[in-house]
Amino acid sequence: MPDAAPDFTRLPPAFDQEAAVRCLEDFSARGRPERAFAASAGGKALLESLAGHSPYLAALAERESATLLRFATRGADAALAIALDPLSRADAEAPRNAVASLLRQAKRQAALIIACADLTGQWALDGVTGALSTLAEATIDYACAHLLRQAAARGELRLAKPGTRDPKAVARGSGLIVLGMGKLGARELNYSSDIDLMVLYDPEAAVNHPENAGALYVRIARDLVRLMEERTADGYVFRTDLRLRPDPAATPLAVSLPTAISYYESMGQNWERAAMIKARPVGGDRAAGDAFLAEIRPFVWRRHLDFAMMADIHNIKRQIHATHGARGASAVVGVAGHNVKLGRGGIREVEFTAQVQQLIWAGRDPGLRDPTTLGALAALAAAGRIERRAAADLADAYIFLRDVEHRLQMVDDRQTQQLPEDAQGLARIASFMGFPDAEAFAETLTRHLSRVERHYLQLFENGASLPDSPATPTPDSRLAFDGDEADPDTLRALASMGFANPAQVDGIIRGWLRGQTRATRGERARTLVRALLPPILAAFASQREPDVALGRFDAVLTRLQAGVQVLSLFQRNPALLSRVAVILGAAPALADHLALVPASLDGLLAGHALDGASTALPALVGAARHMEEALESARRLVTEGKFEIDAAALEGIVDADAAGRARSDLADSAIAALLPHVTEDFAKRFGKVKGGALAVVALGKLGGQEMLPGSDLDLVLIYDHPADQTESRGGPRSLPVSTYFGRLAQAMIGAITAPGAEGKLYEADMRLRPSGNKGPVATSLSSFERYHMDDAWTWERMALTRARCVAGPPGLRRRIASTVKAALVRHAGPGAVADAVAMRGRMLRDLPAEGPLDIKAMPGGLIEVEFITQALQLAHAKRRPAILAPTTRHALAGLGKAGILPRADADALVAADLLWRTTLGLLRLTVGRWRRDGLPAATTALLLRTTGPLLDRPAVDLADWQAQMQARAAEVRELFERHLGRLDHGGIA
Repeated sequence: MPDAAPDFTRLPPAFDQEAAVRCLEDFSARGRPERAFAASAGGKALLESLAGHSPYLAALAERESATLLRFATRGADAALAIALDPLSRADAEAPRNAVASLLRQAKRQAALIIACADLTGQWALDGVTGALSTLAEATIDYACAHLLRQAAARGELRLAKPGTRDPKAVARGSGLIVLGMGKLGARELNYSSDIDLMVLYDPEAAVNHPENAGALYVRIARDLVRLMEERTADGYVFRTDLRLRPDPAATPLAVSLPTAISYYESMGQNWERAAMIKARPVGGDRAAGDAFLAEIRPFVWRRHLDFAMMADIHNIKRQIHATHGARGASAVVGVAGHNVKLGRGGIREVEFTAQVQQLIWAGRDPGLRDPTTLGALAALAAAGRIERRAAADLADAYIFLRDVEHRLQMVDDRQTQQLPEDAQGLARIASFMGFPDAEAFAETLTRHLSRVERHYLQLFENGASLPDSPATPTPDSRLAFDGDEADPDTLRALASMGFANPAQVDGIIRGWLRGQTRATRGERARTLVRALLPPILAAFASQREPDVALGRFDAVLTRLQAGVQVLSLFQRNPALLSRVAVILGAAPALADHLALVPASLDGLLAGHALDGASTALPALVGAARHMEEALESARRLVTEGKFEIDAAALEGIVDADAAGRARSDLADSAIAALLPHVTEDFAKRFGKVKGGALAVVALGKLGGQEMLPGSDLDLVLIYDHPADQTESRGGPRSLPVSTYFGRLAQAMIGAITAPGAEGKLYEADMRLRPSGNKGPVATSLSSFERYHMDDAWTWERMALTRARCVAGPPGLRRRIASTVKAALVRHAGPGAVADAVAMRGRMLRDLPAEGPLDIKAMPGGLIEVEFITQALQLAHAKRRPAILAPTTRHALAGLGKAGILPRADADALVAADLLWRTTLGLLRLTVGRWRRDGLPAATTALLLRTTGPLLDRPAVDLADWQAQMQARAAEVRELFERHLGRLDHGGIA
C-alpha cells in the first residue's frame, strides 16, 4: 500500500533557474514515465528544486530516475525499503566488485530518497538521520557478511549458519564486533557524514587458528573500510573513520576484546566516556557487542558525580576553536564562513552541553542515558538537570542547525559544516532552507547561535568559572595564608568571623595550601582551595561551633584519596558548602560518614527529591552482570540514599513522616531489586523448585513505613510451592524443598547484611518470624498461616498489624496479604487489650526507660502510642476490618473515623507520634541518644527549632522544652489508661 504522497508545495523554489531548466529537459528526454513526471506540477517542482540548489542531487535524479518516480508515487518509506531490500538477501559470496557495486547502488538510491523526503517535509529531522543511519547499518551488515564468508571460505574461521543469506545471521558467533560511534551510534547520521566505527574481535570465538586472530580481523577491518569508502564509477558508500578505537596511535585497526576492556578500565579518558554514550553494535555479532558495552558500563557511567570532568570536556572545545578558528570556528557568532558544527553556538556546543550533564548525572539516574541529543535534552529537562527553557532553546537550535548542515552537504555531497563566505553562496543556502533572502536566514541563524552560546557559557565559562591560575585572589584583604608564620591581621580577622581558635584554623588552611593534606597535594586541587576559601570560611563561620565544624571538614579532606573532584563539586555548586557546613556542625555521626564516604555528597547535590536512590536502584541493580556487582550497586545507592534522607531531615527540608517513608521506600527497593539476583545466583548451584517462590515480609518500622535513622529491618521470609514438588531441579545439586528455601532465605539475609567497601545495606532482625529464633529462617505459607491462626501470641499479632509484603511474585504477595488479614480478623476481640496492658506493665518493670527522655521506652513514649494503635486494631478488626493499616498515623486516623477513638484523642496520638519520631530521629543523627550530661549547643538549637511547631508553644530553652515533652508524655499515658486500662508500673517520672 503506498505511503502518504509527498507534499511538493513545501519545496523551496529553484535558486539556479538555468540548471533547473536543463534538468527538466534532460529528464523529459529519458522516456515516457520520466517525461510525464517532469510535466506534472509536483514533478516539475521537485526537479527544479533539486537541480536549482544541488548539482549532486540533480545528477542522482537523472541516474536514478526510477527511484525518484517510486518516491513520488509510493512515498519515502516504501521507496527506501525497496532500495535497501537487496542488501538483506543478496548473495554475500558474490565477487568483490559485484558486492561493491550493490553497496553503492543502495547508497545512491537511498541518498536521493532521503533528500527528497527531507525537502518535501515528509520526514522530520529524526526521520532523516534515522534513515541515513539505517542505510549505513544495512551496508555495514552486507559488507561484513561478505568479508566473513570470504574468511570462512579460506578456512580461517567457522560460521554458525554458513548457508543463510541473512547478513545478521552470518555474523552471529563470528567473533567480529562493529560498533557505531558518534552520530551513527545515536542514529543521528549527517547527510554526507563519515561513519565512526570501532572494530573489535573475540579471539576465542570462531577462529580456526587463534594465533592468527589479530591478523585476520585487522584484514577484515581494512577490507571493510576499503569496501565502504573506495570511489569507483558507481560512487562510494561512506567515508569511514576508525580513530575512536582504544589508543588509536598504538593499536591495530581491529582491537581484541581483552585489550579494549583493559584499556578502558585503566587508561580511558573523559572524552572517550563521552564518545561511548552513543556507542551501539551496528555490524558483526551484535550480542557480543552488547556484552562488551555492558562490561565497560562502569567506565562510561561513573559511580560518583564528577564536576572536574567538565574542565576536560571544555578544553576539548577550546582546542577545537584554536585548531579550526581559521576555517570557520570563530570566536564570535557570525554568518559568512561560520562553521555551524564547530563554531560558537554550533552543534558541538549543544552536544557537549547534553553529554557533560549526562556524564555527571546519568551514573545515578539511568533514565538520562539517552544516546540521542534531543532525547538527552528532554530527559535532562524532565529530571531538572537543565532548565526547561534552556533545553527547548537548545533543541530548537539543534534541529535548525542540523537542517542547515544537511543543506550544505546536499549541494555537492561534501562533508562540510561551513557556511559560504560569498554573498551568492549564502543566498543559495538561504533559498535551500526556504528563506526569501539571505538576511532573513542570517537573522534566524544568529538567534539560534546566540542562544546556544549563552547556555553553553552558563554551563562552562560563566558563573562559577574554571580557575586556570593558582593566583586567584581572596576578596578579604585581611586574610593571608602565604607566609611562613601566622599573620596577626589574619588571626584577628578569623576571630572577628567567630572562630574561637584562630591559630588552629590558620594552621588547617595553611596545611591545605601547602599540600599537607592528601586531597590538596596536586596544584589543581590547591588552586581550587584558594578559590573556595572565602565561601568555606563564610559557611563554617556561621555555625554555632565553627571551629568544630571546620575541623570535621578538614577530617573529610584528610580521608580523600584525591581532592579535585570533591573541590570541583563545591566550586560548581556553592550552595552545597553551606549544606555541608550545617551537617558537619550539627551531626558528628553524619560527619564521620561523610569522611568515610565522600561520595555521599552526590546525594546532597542531586536535590531534595528523596526518591532518587530508590528510583534508580531497580535499574542499576537489575543491569548488574553478576551478584557481586548487584550487591555493590545496592550498597552504594542505599548508603547515598540514607545520607541524603538523613541530611534533609536534619536540615528540616522534610518532616519525620516524609523521611520515614523515604527510608522505607529505599529499603523496599533494595530488597525487591536484590531478591531476583539472589534467587538466580542460588539457582545456578541448586536449580529451581518448579512453581515455587520466596517473598519478603516487612514488619516493625519498615512495615509501617516509619523507618528512623539507623533502623534495622524486621523481616519474615515466606515461601510457597505446588504440593507435588518435593525437591529442586535443574542445578548441579538438588535439595529438598524446605532445605532449598531455608538456604535461599539465608542467602537473601546474607546479601542484606554482608559488609562491603561502603558498609552493609542494613542490619536484619528475624525474631518476629513464627517461633522466633527457634523457628526456621524461611517459613512455608501454610505453616505461617497455621501458626498465626492457632498458635501466635497476642504480641506477635500486634506486630503482624504492621506486616507488609515488599518483595516476591505478585501472586504470592497477594496470598500472604490475605493470610495476614484473615489471621488478624479471626482473633480480633477485647482480649487483645488486656494482653497489651499486661505486656506493657512487664516491659516497664523489666526494661525500664533509661531516663526521663528515653523517647521510645519512657512512660507515655513511642511504644505506648504504638500499643494503643495495635491493641485497638486487634480488638475491633473483626467488625471493622477497614481499620487495619501498617502505618501508625494512618491506623489512628482509621480508628478515629470508625468512632473507636474520639477524633480529638486520635489527633492527639498522631501528634505525639510525630513529635516522638521527630525527636528520636534528631537525637540519633546528632548525639546518638539522650545524654544525661546535657546536649551540645548545636543539638539543643536544632531540637528547639525543629520541634517548635509540634509543641503547644515554641520552647524558650532546653528546660522549657523538657517540661513540654513531659506534659505530652503524661497526655499519652492518660490516653493509654483511658482506652486500654490502668498500668501498675511505670508512672510518669
